[in-house]
Amino acid sequence: MSETKKSGGLAGVVAGQTAISTVGKEGVGLTYRGYSIDELAVEASFEEVAYLLIYGRLPERQELAGYRDRLRSMRGLSAALKSVLELLPAETNPMDVLRTGCSTLGCLEPEGKLRDAFQAADRLLASLPSMLLYWWHFSRDGQRLETQTDDASIAAQFLHLLKGKPADEMHVRALDASLILYAEHEFNASTFSARITASTLSDFHSAITSGIGTLRGPLHGGANEEAMALIERFKTPEEAEAGLMAMLARKELIMGFGHRVYKISDPRSGVIKNWARKLAVASGDARIYPISERIEAVMWREKMMFPNLDFYSAAAYHFCGIPTPLFTPLFVIVRTSGWAAHIMEQRENNRLIRPTADYFGPEPRPFVPIDKR
Repeated sequence: MSETKKSGGLAGVVAGQTAISTVGKEGVGLTYRGYSIDELAVEASFEEVAYLLIYGRLPERQELAGYRDRLRSMRGLSAALKSVLELLPAETNPMDVLRTGCSTLGCLEPEGKLRDAFQAADRLLASLPSMLLYWWHFSRDGQRLETQTDDASIAAQFLHLLKGKPADEMHVRALDASLILYAEHEFNASTFSARITASTLSDFHSAITSGIGTLRGPLHGGANEEAMALIERFKTPEEAEAGLMAMLARKELIMGFGHRVYKISDPRSGVIKNWARKLAVASGDARIYPISERIEAVMWREKMMFPNLDFYSAAAYHFCGIPTPLFTPLFVIVRTSGWAAHIMEQRENNRLIRPTADYFGPEPRPFVPIDKR
């Protein structure tokens, strides 16, 4: 009998099969249903990639136009959902807002006879940006935002709702590329969490809520927010280098570097770094991007650690005018497409996910009644 493979955090353990995405055997690339992330981020739109993930193939031109129209028609929020969002205080973690919004939508518009998993996925993909930004504005200035906009894409709608006016085209294109990069990533923690919930035959919204709750943890989501906080500490690249050296001497964790599955580089990082550079030039930035590059150089020189997707995403989002607390919620919005694909795949050939634990507690012992202890 072969010995059961044991690993802390399930590192290296094959926990299932998927045809959705892979980082490859060596962890040096990333494909979505066989298509390279490099090509998708340059040539495709996020809606095209979402269709690929959720429906299993690239759409034809008319199908993509119809899909965009369908998502656009689903952006509105019901009065009941708005009422729930209005009850959430301004100091609420935005991740909790999305978790609550998803759960509420599952009560108001449950998966079932009236809507299947595909309709539930599309509705969440279209309405999560609306939920987040409706709450964001109402909790700060009492504004009841009209979320049913005619913007052509999710990226354009997000920036429009955030800023109250149609967004700069370069910002839209940069955000759209970022959404593609964040859309899916094999059996990461939140995806595995969603699949575990789906494996119990639970409903679609419960599985997505599991994913959101898992992504809320700082060891999975939030690195782009931490990277922005780090970058903003410093005024010059020289100050950044000195500060980073002091942090490394104290053995502090530097977020945004290294990755659990990539050993050489994050294949998504170069794409978002290029966008960060373009946005920096367009904005006349002489601080954020140079500091980011210096931090990258120091981390490679001192620790041989490469930037992951989160690091330069921080600068790119900053240049697009996105507040730092909304960085990780954006991750949720876009990763919903990947989660949805995995929930559906799990259901196709389902088996309850129930791993075995390596017990190290006490050996069997007799129970002593309380009056004899």
